[in-house]
Amino acid sequence: MRDLPHGDTVVIVRPGPPSEDIYGNDVSGPPTEIPVSGCAIAPRDGSGSGSNEITDARDTVITGLTLYAPYGTDIRATDRVRVGGDLYEVDGQSGSYRSPFTGSTGPIVAALKLVTG
Repeated sequence: MRDLPHGDTVVIVRPGPPSEDIYGNDVSGPPTEIPVSGCAIAPRDGSGSGSNEITDARDTVITGLTLYAPYGTDIRATDRVRVGGDLYEVDGQSGSYRSPFTGSTGPIVAALKLVTG
């Protein structure tokens, strides 16, 4: 994938290495932040809106985005991604593509979701 000269910079927030709490349970260490420039971001569903659900007299809004990151970007299902001021969860595994004919590569594609409310 070519660099996107007008692409966005996002931050991958990866859980730190596990450690043990005072009770012997595994807990994540401090997160590591990895900035990634040259990304494209698009709405995930056809209408560009999220889904709404009313639970306990509160509106729950689920917003989905698709992140296109430069080929070779390491995005894991356990990561979160900061887009602007919002922190999204990675929804499943990211994917990539390399053409068997030309060897050219496409972006790493990851589904992101944000649940509020």
